[in-house]
Amino acid sequence: MKNLILDVDTGVDDALALLFAVRHPGLRLRAVTCVAGNTHVDAVVRNTLTVLDAAGVDVPVARGAERPLLSAPHDATHFHGQDGLADLGLPAPSGQPVGVHAVELMRREILTSPDPVTLVPLAPMTNIALLLRTYPEVTENLEHIVFMGGSAGFGNATPVAEFNVWHDPEAAAIVLGSGVPTTMYGLDVSYEVAVSGEDIEKLILRENHVPRLAGRLLRHLTVSGAGEARIPVAGGASIGDAGAVCAVADPAGLSTRTLPVEVCLADGPARGQTIVDHRTSNGDIDLSGRDGGPHAKVAMGVDRERYRQLFLNTVCGAADDAACGLPAGAAASRM
Repeated sequence: MKNLILDVDTGVDDALALLFAVRHPGLRLRAVTCVAGNTHVDAVVRNTLTVLDAAGVDVPVARGAERPLLSAPHDATHFHGQDGLADLGLPAPSGQPVGVHAVELMRREILTSPDPVTLVPLAPMTNIALLLRTYPEVTENLEHIVFMGGSAGFGNATPVAEFNVWHDPEAAAIVLGSGVPTTMYGLDVSYEVAVSGEDIEKLILRENHVPRLAGRLLRHLTVSGAGEARIPVAGGASIGDAGAVCAVADPAGLSTRTLPVEVCLADGPARGQTIVDHRTSNGDIDLSGRDGGPHAKVAMGVDRERYRQLFLNTVCGAADDAACGLPAGAAASRM
């Protein structure tokens, strides 16, 4: 079983990632930490507790940074809804965040874990950068960082910058330069894993409230993301951040290359771009040299159908695969 901590800015696709993480039998979610991004950090905390309530699980949740290290904050409520959860009118959560900062909760959970922890940032990486700079000793028990962010191609916040990295590029640069083994599950790959409108309606019709909530969130994405031509299923929706957690649960579904990655920190239209060096020779500027960018595993491709089945069967519950219209045992076969 893999021990993991999710760092989130919940958000519709963060909510999908949370539902997947708590339902997958091969993952043990030790904690969830919250950061400003898609919406204000207090709304992120509320949304995170709401989703965990819906899933019927009790996981420590902590409030973290309310703004980037240097930049002004920007939200994405235009995409996720004014409450950040598709304005579904979900009941207020019964739980409360723990009484320590997100950085302190991550430190405690990493250092006390009997096995190494995989850290999965699905948001601007402000909390992660603060953790690594404040408590560098945590790297001794960090197995891997798998972050949803950046891109080896196009952007969404700007033509070249993905939102999570663009929101706090200094934090992303710190994480990439930390020396912890890191995988970048970028925007370009995240669009590839999508569910159809038929898949979504089957989720909504389930009796269990977990797949039903997942379906309602995905239905919102079919509207808010309707103009996105890069989603490969007409009338469907990308599972977004949840795909990065699929990659933790089933890394064989992801193809990667270890490449130099540099974050653009300069002001201007390229700020927040992840510059991925695909070259086979150094050229005039060598990003792989001592003074260049750090290396990361960069996601270059994904098995779309494999992760679609994994996501749907996990949120439905593998014991009832047929109710989602998928082969029996599909989720279990991917562990």
